[in-house]
Amino acid sequence: MMIKQLSVALLSLSALHTLAEIPNNPIAGGIISLPVKSTNAVTLNDKPVLTTVIDGQRYAVIGVPLRAEGALTLEIDGKEQPQILEDFAYEEQHIEIKNKRKVNPQKNDMDRIGREYNQMTPVYTSFSADLTPDWNQMILPTTGPYSSAFGLKRFFNGQARNPHSGIDIAAPEGKDIVAPAGGTVVLTGDFFFNGKSVFIDHGQGLISMMCHMSRVDVKEGDVIKQGDLLGAVGKTGRATGPHLHWTVSLNNARVNPKLLLREDQPK
Repeated sequence: MMIKQLSVALLSLSALHTLAEIPNNPIAGGIISLPVKSTNAVTLNDKPVLTTVIDGQRYAVIGVPLRAEGALTLEIDGKEQPQILEDFAYEEQHIEIKNKRKVNPQKNDMDRIGREYNQMTPVYTSFSADLTPDWNQMILPTTGPYSSAFGLKRFFNGQARNPHSGIDIAAPEGKDIVAPAGGTVVLTGDFFFNGKSVFIDHGQGLISMMCHMSRVDVKEGDVIKQGDLLGAVGKTGRATGPHLHWTVSLNNARVNPKLLLREDQPK
């Protein structure tokens, strides 16, 4: 059982939001939104988490890791408040990859992968004070049929791998990819598994990653608005065809992007 401790400290970081709806889906890969009566800030394992105010009520918004089980034990004003996680069984997906190195990387590939993780980890674990106001009114970065759902238990060439940490949208190569919400471009690169990718910091530990792009039209440090062009759909990295893989991370937990969509738009 994965147990986390949530504690409350002096409030200095929060965000004002006008929508009455806030995501709450207490499963692995989901989001827990908890009313916080205290005027104190919220930390998870001694790190701040996203907080927002809606209609005068403050909420702590916490991403649940995909491998979490049982409960998250929250500590608020010194009192433990276990949050029971609901059981949810994600489906399996079996994929055949022609390039065997994308399934069983060679030593030089592993060295490269290690360097890339060292680039990505500080992004996922970062926390910036400003939260974009459209954080839970996201739009789809591109349109097309969903080709792989979030949370799938994945098998590449019969070998078990990590669960699918985002959603895949099938689209023609070269189709526009836009920003799902406002934020700052904090990392771009051409990665072994993810191909050409863009990372956006939406604020307070909320990060988007766009993968397998054919081209990238933004650079690190760019401040962007919802709908701004990021680049184009491709099939770089570990991909069997052109599509966009979109990951959303909240407090370094990969969560289902659909939970933050303004609406599940028709394709």
